[in-house]
Amino acid sequence: MVTVEIITIGDELLIGQVIDTNSPWMAHELNLIGFDVRYKTTIGDDESDILEACKKALKRSQVVLITGGIGPTKDDITKKSLCKFFNTSLVFDEKTLETIQTVISGLGRNLNELTRNQAYIPQDCTVIQNRWGTAPITWFEAEGKILVSMPGVPYEMKGVMREEILPRLQVFFHSDDLILHRTFWVKNYGESSLAIYLEAFENELPPAIKLAYLPTSGLIRLRLTGKGSNSEELSLQMEEQREKLLACLRNDIVSEIDDDLENILDKQLKGKHWTLALAESCTGGKLASLFTAIPGCSSYFKGGIVCYSNEIKQRVLGVDSALLTDFGAVSRQVVEAMVAGAFHVFDADCIIAISGIAGPDGGTPEKPVGTVWIAVSFKGKMLSQEYLFSQNRESNILRACNNGIRMLLEMINDE
Repeated sequence: MVTVEIITIGDELLIGQVIDTNSPWMAHELNLIGFDVRYKTTIGDDESDILEACKKALKRSQVVLITGGIGPTKDDITKKSLCKFFNTSLVFDEKTLETIQTVISGLGRNLNELTRNQAYIPQDCTVIQNRWGTAPITWFEAEGKILVSMPGVPYEMKGVMREEILPRLQVFFHSDDLILHRTFWVKNYGESSLAIYLEAFENELPPAIKLAYLPTSGLIRLRLTGKGSNSEELSLQMEEQREKLLACLRNDIVSEIDDDLENILDKQLKGKHWTLALAESCTGGKLASLFTAIPGCSSYFKGGIVCYSNEIKQRVLGVDSALLTDFGAVSRQVVEAMVAGAFHVFDADCIIAISGIAGPDGGTPEKPVGTVWIAVSFKGKMLSQEYLFSQNRESNILRACNNGIRMLLEMINDE
């Protein structure tokens, strides 16, 4: 199996100013073609660090993919560092200049000296023209191994990976290797308790298949990963282990779709042409933001009401003041009334309502921090449930959102 190391370069990554989204995307795409990402390294804009990282990476991996550190500014030193590493020099390339001029003119800008300098490329490499930006991609071959340097701008990197790098890697290595994943969203378990429960199953897995536990807020995502070169045999093994896992967990499996819960619900609602509305208290609009971040959500998402105060629960959603007095805002009675109020306002097929004590203060002995009530409805049917999460505010908000989505997904699937 072809082994890969990803190196991301940039001081901004090390100080937390920019979050690395490149390497997760690259790893996913490489897995799809059977390439095994074994290492990820992040370094700053420092020549000695770049040289050391390249040396280590080429020693332990067959493919090294670098993003970042190339561009028109002085701190972009990757290209010069790679010249030093491969003992070559920069030369001016007219074809690269033509590509840069085309990109620049398409943006309605004029070519300046700094941008023109990007047409200097290492002499002993294969240049891949960048149709998405001005920094060329450089492809080096050394003793049967490949090192590629790409821009750090995500859309440029994705474009060149899809169109150029991945196809070239497949041709170069003639690889028939395969990596398969099966994902399971699991409820009602903590990570350790689930690992104990599945110990026998995990011990009996074939050598080519591994099980990984990926905890998220309120749920666990289990991943079966199989690696091999015989597609038919590996697929059969994976399906056999999937069936065993389903038999072990039964109704505790929420979904087998490898995606975030909001995206899973998004596809359900779009496919069935059902509408959604929300009534949020302790989550403060977080749940709505998960859906409005998805392109095309306007086809089903009617809106949400953040009724943080009791006054708004009463005035906008019509929650009876007696319910708030007798049972409190965090109660079955109130979240079910919030659902009814949201339905009256939005007339949606699906409703999620959440009210809780996110913390870190505000709890009582009867209702400690982390107490959350969630109610969901689907075509007139309603389900409500109480949860006791943690002392952490951020965790409680995310758990409430995930469990609200999960409850609605299960209600829809039961239908």
